[in-house]
Amino acid sequence: MTPSPIGEDDLQAYIDGQIDGPRRAEVEAYLAASPQVAAQVAADLQHRAELRARLEAIAAEPVPARLRIAHLKAARRARTGGRLRAVAAGLALLTTGAAGGWMAGQAGIAAPVPGPALQVARDAAAAYRTFVVEVAHPVEVDTTREAHLLQWLSRRLGRPLSAPDLSAYGLRLMGGRLLPAEAGAAAQLMYDDASGRRITIYVEAGRGGETAFRYQQEGEAGTFAWIDRGFGFAVTGPGGRDTLLPIAEAVYRGFEAAPQEPGHRL
Repeated sequence: MTPSPIGEDDLQAYIDGQIDGPRRAEVEAYLAASPQVAAQVAADLQHRAELRARLEAIAAEPVPARLRIAHLKAARRARTGGRLRAVAAGLALLTTGAAGGWMAGQAGIAAPVPGPALQVARDAAAAYRTFVVEVAHPVEVDTTREAHLLQWLSRRLGRPLSAPDLSAYGLRLMGGRLLPAEAGAAAQLMYDDASGRRITIYVEAGRGGETAFRYQQEGEAGTFAWIDRGFGFAVTGPGGRDTLLPIAEAVYRGFEAAPQEPGHRL
C-alpha cells in the first residue's frame, strides 16, 4: 500500500509530539529526503524547546492572588457581560442585504463602519459556497483529529481557537480547514445536522481593532459577520436572519468564553 503524502498536519503533529508508529517513521523519512523542510521543522522544534524552558521557571512560581481562577472569572464575567450585550444588540439590529444599512441607535451603540465586516462576510460566504457542496472532502481535517485541528488552526491564526458546542441546535462538528485571507490566515469550521444541513464558522486574523457587525443574504445562504479584537468572525448557513441569529449569538458566546489553551471544545 502506497503511503499517503506528508502534509502540513503531519508535520505539525510531529512537532507537537502527537504522532508515532509507522506514520512517524514516514514523516522522518520524508524529512531526511527534504532538507529545507527538515531545517524548518528543526527550527520549530528548537523554538518549542526554548519556549518551554523559559516558561518552566514561571510555572513553578506561586500564582499571584490577582491571577487566581476565582478573581479572573469574576473579572471576565464583568467584561463579558458588557461585550456580549453590545454584540448581541449589534447582531439583532442588523438588516438583510448589502443595502440594509446599519442600525444601532435604539441600543445606544454608535453605528460602525461596514467595510471590514462586509469583507469578512463576503470571504466567509465565498468559502461556504466552495466547500459546503463537497461530498468527499468537505473538510481538510475531520473530528477524528479534532485536538490537532484546533491546535493547528490556533497556531496559524495566532489566537486560541476552539469549536463552539452547537448541539443545542442539532449541529455537530464535522471538521475544518485552513484558508488564505487578505491579511493572513483564516479558519473554517463546518457543522452539520441529522438532515444534512451544513453551517460554517469562519475566523480571519488581522482585521483591525474596531468592532463592527454585518448581516447579508445571498440566495438561500445568510451570513452574520462581526469584527472583534482584531479578528473577523462569521457564521454562514441556509435560512434567514431569524434562523441564524441564535446560532451566531451562541458562537459569539463560545469564542468569548474560550479557554486560554487552544484545542478545547466549548
